[in-house]
Amino acid sequence: MILLSFILILTACGNKENNSNASPSASQPPASESASPSATDTASAANETRTFKHVLGETTITGTPKRVVVLEWTHAEDVLALGVQPVGIADIENMKKWVRLPVAIDSAVVDLGDRSTPNMEMLASLKPDLIIGTKFNLEKTYDTFSKIAPTLVYDAYPQEGQGDQYEEMVNTFNQIADVLGKKPEAEAVLLNLDKAYETAKAKVAATGKDKIPFVLAMAYSNQNAVTFRLSTDNSMAVKILEHIGLTNAHKSTKFENYGFTTTDVEALPAVQDANFLHMIQESDNVIENQLKDNSVWKGLNFVKENRVYALGGDMWPYGGPLSAQIMAEKTAELLTK
Repeated sequence: MILLSFILILTACGNKENNSNASPSASQPPASESASPSATDTASAANETRTFKHVLGETTITGTPKRVVVLEWTHAEDVLALGVQPVGIADIENMKKWVRLPVAIDSAVVDLGDRSTPNMEMLASLKPDLIIGTKFNLEKTYDTFSKIAPTLVYDAYPQEGQGDQYEEMVNTFNQIADVLGKKPEAEAVLLNLDKAYETAKAKVAATGKDKIPFVLAMAYSNQNAVTFRLSTDNSMAVKILEHIGLTNAHKSTKFENYGFTTTDVEALPAVQDANFLHMIQESDNVIENQLKDNSVWKGLNFVKENRVYALGGDMWPYGGPLSAQIMAEKTAELLTK
């Protein structure tokens, strides 16, 4: 009896030890999986300091910016595409006129006025923790803006041999996403853009319209004449249309830093066999007004053959990935009607 009792005690102790070392059940995950981030982890992320290179140097940013001011429409589009509403954008009124986007600017976003000379007092009052602008506007005033908040500066127009505007657009978009802690969102936006390109390319190819080159023009009245900006191969707009299988007919005789050749109607006979895509404001419809009785315009093959396609005055050829997707889809729709 004494021996039997001793054996039973040993068995019970063994079972207790085995139960204490067993893996948690599926209904009770390990503490490391079920616990929320500690206050220490959150504080560490908020205090993390990173340095970002841009065209005017390097900027150090602590934590993830929440109050963003944007001084250029392209970068305002980038921020909006990432699901972030800036606290301030320069010239919202004209941005809504010229830039077509699927994302609305919240009514609480403050319009800071002109992109080159924003209202500095109003900007400072917003207490931003990040300012985003362009070299063109901030090169001479960078130190002033940097005293208000960390400032990132980009140049949408690479010099000859330093890449094209499309590459710059994607690189800038990805860096802004990194700064704002939105890298997964950026990946999703660019993935949607690639899918849109594939769909548009297949649509155009199915009708054989990819075999006809294009010329892309922004046109506006200049006194009694019409000025055309014909997009060159280094422009973002041309690279977008190349993604859907199209070829630019306009070849510039020199490198155009801004991605277009400024010319008049006399230059169009050289590209008259191409499809003519244009971005013209309805309030300045030069085709219906100045050009309707112009003999050069009326004699162009793309006019006589009804191959003139209106992308709309709010088609922005200098934007980000959302503008790129809109342009690709709209072009495919027009060419395959």
